Amino acid sequence: MNHLSSKNNIEWHDQLKSRLEDSGLKCHFFVEDNFSLILFSENHIAIHLINLKNHFRPADLIQLQEKYNNSGMKLIHLWEDIWVSRPAQVLARIKSLLGLNERIHGRKTKVNKIAKPIADHFINENHLQGAVSSRYKLGLFEGEHLVAVATFSALRRMNHTENYQSAELIRFAVKAGYTVTGGLSKLISHFHAIQKPNDLMTYADRDWSAGEAYATLGFKPTGLLEPQEFLLDEHLNRKLRKDQVSVSFHPLVFNTGSYKFILEF
Repeated sequence: MNHLSSKNNIEWHDQLKSRLEDSGLKCHFFVEDNFSLILFSENHIAIHLINLKNHFRPADLIQLQEKYNNSGMKLIHLWEDIWVSRPAQVLARIKSLLGLNERIHGRKTKVNKIAKPIADHFINENHLQGAVSSRYKLGLFEGEHLVAVATFSALRRMNHTENYQSAELIRFAVKAGYTVTGGLSKLISHFHAIQKPNDLMTYADRDWSAGEAYATLGFKPTGLLEPQEFLLDEHLNRKLRKDQVSVSFHPLVFNTGSYKFILEF
């Protein structure tokens, strides 16, 4: 079945509202200047719901986000394809942002290397963007239970300094319903101890985050990636659009870009 053939573009709004109500989350749905929004006023968080068929440009979404940020609200852009294809992950992310997770102390966990199938399965279950290729995969365990996973690239030699090597933090995912205090820091420290990169870079999806968690760990913002366009297959998997391939609907799915961060050791 092609998920894009929905008869009602607003059907997924109702599904999301129902799931939020079933979870006991207090929120308010409203429309403001053609933007469909959910407001969690007590938490100063708003979610903008974007239908696949719309007339927005990236600049429109960035302007809306900045408007809310300037008023002390965190605004997230949630696309229809993300909700339809990954509802459990979306709900888990919303609950995490609302501070509803159970906390695990990182000092009670241990780090171990894990195999690709284990890492991929965990990330696909617990990350909005799913698993992608990586060189190193580390798991954080509470006893025998895997509670977080971080994946990293191979080391890359940089030309600006002799014997300087950089790596990328590609994915970080935590088991749904949990927050591991100090978990990412522990995984990064372990990776640095075994691979010895001079720095570690990563990206924060601007649709969902300004990279606050990275800044807390000492990452410094170094750049902003421009918005990107994506093609969708029949299963709503996103593929970066690299040329002018025609699509069956307009406009394209796009994001608001990404923030780039670097942690120097």
